[in-house]
Amino acid sequence: MMLFVRDRFFYSGSIILLMGILLLGSCNPTRFVPEGKYLLNKISVKVDDKNVKREELKTHIRQKENLRILGAFKFHLWVYNLSSINKENDWLKRIGEAPVLYDELQAKRSKDQLRIYLRNKGYYNAVVADSLMYKQNNKKVNLIFEISARQPYRIGNYVYLFKDEHLRELIMNDSVNQLLKPGDIFDLDILNAERQRVSNNLKNSGYYKFSEDFISFTADTNFFRNRVDLTVNIDDASPRNEDNEVVPHQKYKIRNFLVDPTHQVSDMSGTQIVKAQDSVKIRDYIITYSGELNYKPGLFVSVNRLRDSIFYSMQNAEKTYRALSRLKQFKVINIGFLETDSFTNDSIPLLDCRMQLSPMARHNFSVDIEGTNSSGNLGVAGNFNFQHRNVFRGAEVFDFQIRGARERQQALVNNSSLDFNTRELGFESSLTFPQFLSFVRIKKMLNFQIPETKLTVGFNYQSRPDYTRTITNLKFGYDWKTTAFQFHTLNLVDLNYVNLYAFNPAFINSIEDLYIKSSFTDHLIFASNYRWMYNTQNINKREDYKYLKVSLESAGNLLSLFSKTISKEKAEVFDSISNQMSSHYEVLNTRFAQYLKGDFEYRYGHIIDKSSSLVGRAFVGVGIPYGNFDVLPFEKKYFTGGANGIRAWQVRSLGPGSYKAPTDIYPNQSSDIKLEANLEYRFKLFWLLEGALFMDAGNIWAINSKDNREGAVFKIDQFYKQIAVGSGFGLRFDFTYFIFRLDLGIKMRDPSLPDGKRFVQKSYPVSSDHFNLSFAIGYPF
Repeated sequence: MMLFVRDRFFYSGSIILLMGILLLGSCNPTRFVPEGKYLLNKISVKVDDKNVKREELKTHIRQKENLRILGAFKFHLWVYNLSSINKENDWLKRIGEAPVLYDELQAKRSKDQLRIYLRNKGYYNAVVADSLMYKQNNKKVNLIFEISARQPYRIGNYVYLFKDEHLRELIMNDSVNQLLKPGDIFDLDILNAERQRVSNNLKNSGYYKFSEDFISFTADTNFFRNRVDLTVNIDDASPRNEDNEVVPHQKYKIRNFLVDPTHQVSDMSGTQIVKAQDSVKIRDYIITYSGELNYKPGLFVSVNRLRDSIFYSMQNAEKTYRALSRLKQFKVINIGFLETDSFTNDSIPLLDCRMQLSPMARHNFSVDIEGTNSSGNLGVAGNFNFQHRNVFRGAEVFDFQIRGARERQQALVNNSSLDFNTRELGFESSLTFPQFLSFVRIKKMLNFQIPETKLTVGFNYQSRPDYTRTITNLKFGYDWKTTAFQFHTLNLVDLNYVNLYAFNPAFINSIEDLYIKSSFTDHLIFASNYRWMYNTQNINKREDYKYLKVSLESAGNLLSLFSKTISKEKAEVFDSISNQMSSHYEVLNTRFAQYLKGDFEYRYGHIIDKSSSLVGRAFVGVGIPYGNFDVLPFEKKYFTGGANGIRAWQVRSLGPGSYKAPTDIYPNQSSDIKLEANLEYRFKLFWLLEGALFMDAGNIWAINSKDNREGAVFKIDQFYKQIAVGSGFGLRFDFTYFIFRLDLGIKMRDPSLPDGKRFVQKSYPVSSDHFNLSFAIGYPF
């Protein structure tokens, strides 16, 4: 929802903000620093070797200075200093941060920790020195650590010593993947990672009982300065054998799979619940169950990845766990292995694999109410949900949802009504199969995780200020993962029938003579689309992350080919824009769209410290209409502005290009090309409150020269002059389950203004047109 605020509000707000900044600067930061103590103002780390990462060095310093915003303002300390000296439980003390006092003992421990870290990284001769710089009448002090790294120890010879020669071939064949090589710095952290890599390789090759304890390293520095000759010792299965007899490690195979899909976990008292059980045996699968067996035995055969290898494999056990979890059937999954007294004919010991699975309820009903945020337009929605988790006894999941919603959209710019003037009602039903239903077999591509095949049918009714439309949807496609971070979605069929009616006369008049008018007609979209996403973000860890998404979509080509093949007669209509007759194919008496569309989005999140981060985003999208429909359907067009776009503009009020829409109509600007970039600095304030400073840039453009909106068409020598720029600040209220967001965007460069006057200058009279206040749920990206 976009709200304009009166000029007086911003003048008053500017004065208040200026007073706040003056107060911030004038407050004494050492107010609560006792006599004889010093405020730890800043900690600096200087190192003369670029291979040593300063950020990692800082993590080993015991004391941390007070938190800063933008690397300068100690906001939390400032809040603490506003509290009363005589009140220990002052609420400002609770939400602020007490001054960090310099501690000589902690500084000494920090030096020791830095030396240990540098030794672990191969810098055995490094020198760590610390110094103090006093400021402001000796009440503040800067702590400086200066590190002379000197020459690191590097690996010379790198050899293996096998006590169990049976492992030589397997380990040496995999040595191309070793993490340390001659010439590398002697890094103990990498050395430990190499131990784990070798151990995992053996566990994935049948050596069930092998562990990192059987691997040790011998480092020899006797003959060369700053060089380490490294020997990797691989012990046998009994390294402490008193007779010094070599006991070879054994490879294991799996005999039987013991599956209990009705396993009951212990109750609150720890007592195991035991019920009478039946069993069924299929080949090497023994399925035990209590009551009725609700799953086809073949389901467990199909998801079991341990049979992908001849011998035991830890990696395949993990894949099996992920596959069982992907079924969405079991609340508890335990996979374990039991040694047996059995051997194969060639004397290989056998394991039994035990799978204990505690099922969820088969049926689930729920009713929920949620806040909605469609491009910054706030609303409320209610959902009735039904789920059947095992429709055909093969872990098929059936979902049915009925949804009703009300949302506030501004019908006219000069209409300040806050009524919820958009209504939505619809249903969606889907059936998900835990397998790839296709004539094509691509098992290697789906090796990481079992895929899902999904069939979806839906109907949606929307009554908006400008028109009413119904959308009937049919979709058939697949979802799968190829690595822990890579996601794929392929929809072979994505069919949408869009019917529009009950147009607002003012809206129709506003587009009567525009090329985009044909976007707002009944149409059929028969599309196929593919999306690839790479996402390293872990919401449970505060660390840097990357997000990359590529989407491709094609529509109308099969229907066009079919129409031409059967020599279907074209329908003719009069085009009021060109004053000419035009013709097109129809299916079910409805014109179908034909286009190609591609999107690219990249995000990067950088964690600065425990309370602040920097997130950037770039987006490029192009849609090319052609053939049967020379304009993109409205719902496939790009738009910008609003809470998730360039926030200094209302949603759909910017562009395309330098085009300026009339001010007395509902903002509804959309087009075929979109370029957008965003940068946001986020920081923790106090309680539930977070702050943000942001800058957004971009615009949308038309791709077809027939678009008669002035300045709308993308031109390679003009588009960069039509980039809109906005900045601003925002507040976020983090309620754990959702984030409520307010962003105040300020226009910095407006492409709709005359060329040469597009930067908002001081000479401009400040007005509410330069500001936009957005309310939203969740982060913008």
